[in-house]
Amino acid sequence: MKPYVIDPSVALGWLLPDETNERAGAVRRALEAGAEAWIPLHWWLEVANGLLMAERRKRITSDGVVQAISLVNSLPFEQDEETAEQIPTRTIELARKHALTIYDAAYLELALRRGAILATFDAQLLKAAAAEQIAIG
Repeated sequence: MKPYVIDPSVALGWLLPDETNERAGAVRRALEAGAEAWIPLHWWLEVANGLLMAERRKRITSDGVVQAISLVNSLPFEQDEETAEQIPTRTIELARKHALTIYDAAYLELALRRGAILATFDAQLLKAAAAEQIAIG
């Protein structure tokens, strides 16, 4: 089974009731069935920030945020320790080439390096993944 790189847009699709969709559910079921899931270290900050912004917009309660963080903590993510090492070379090159933020380029670089399926709903990142011939989940 091919590994996944999960970006925050997919995780928030699991965690926010108004963002739930079948594609996000399919990725979650794959992880629960044993697929490897890789994330860069900044993933936790992005997910927590997305939840906090949703709370401020009254899309989720503070208790819901705690439950959501508990859920993602229970999933079997592999944290990539090499993401920072890739920034001055591959990551910044990918960010420039595809007009991505460095955060988004880190997901692209990680998927390339791990030979993984990239799970994202971000339109620019999807376009970049297609250009780099990365499988989309």
